[in-house]
Amino acid sequence: MTSDRPGPSTRVRVWTLEGDSETRRRDTVVTEEPLEIRVSAGSRSQAVSVTMRTPGADFELAAGFVYGEGLVERGALRQVSYCADVARPDQLYNVVTVEVDAEAPPEPVRSGPVSSACGVCGSASLDVLRDRGLTPVAAGPTVPVETLYALPDALRAAQGVFTATGGLHAAGLFTPDGELLAVREDVGRHNAVDKLVGWALLGGRLPLAGTVLLVSGRAGYEIVQKAVTAGIPVVASVSAPSSLAVAVAEEFRVTLVGFLRGRRCNVYAVPDRLALPGVAAVVG
Repeated sequence: MTSDRPGPSTRVRVWTLEGDSETRRRDTVVTEEPLEIRVSAGSRSQAVSVTMRTPGADFELAAGFVYGEGLVERGALRQVSYCADVARPDQLYNVVTVEVDAEAPPEPVRSGPVSSACGVCGSASLDVLRDRGLTPVAAGPTVPVETLYALPDALRAAQGVFTATGGLHAAGLFTPDGELLAVREDVGRHNAVDKLVGWALLGGRLPLAGTVLLVSGRAGYEIVQKAVTAGIPVVASVSAPSSLAVAVAEEFRVTLVGFLRGRRCNVYAVPDRLALPGVAAVVG
């Protein structure tokens, strides 16, 4: 007996109160379920993290997470699959195994479940990134600021599950001229970015040089860290960055944009990639 595969949204009962009236109806909410990520190497399998996520693109999420945390090299990933030996059938689609070419699996990043709101990110330290041997992202591209202004509307138009539920984050990957390459949605903004990185990893698209990443929430350390590991040169957010996100962006030469709303934004690091009309950008 196997379980039904959960979808990205769930139908629930809701009581809507307005003034002194009550309406009973059905509504659609975003699905939130745990995902255990395991890494298999040699003859052993090791659980490396548990995160709350929106079902869908689970293999991309797992692959993007283990790559972003430095647990697997780009060429070492063999396959990603649901784990068939779970104790409960209803958890069949909540455990994913990433098989890698190594003698033994890595140690867990952290133990126990973590909230999708805070992400699954490892130690928030510049030293960790330096110790992993990460280098500044490649120079370029030049992004017209008018193109940048148009990205939030383009991302919102591509959010199918958000349209139905109104309750989850999105991450979109764009070309410098505003073409949408891919979009992923999730209750956790870090998960949405992991899904995009996993999409690129599984499709042989890394590094993502010459692209722009837009996230629907704030730009914290974890978001910029994941961009650095994927080689993404421009990260934009509709909300605020953190101080550590700015420090990472400055050290690893990531253009970091915050409060991208309407025809206004703040640039917190490496503004040279953005071109105003009639002003030549100095790319570096």
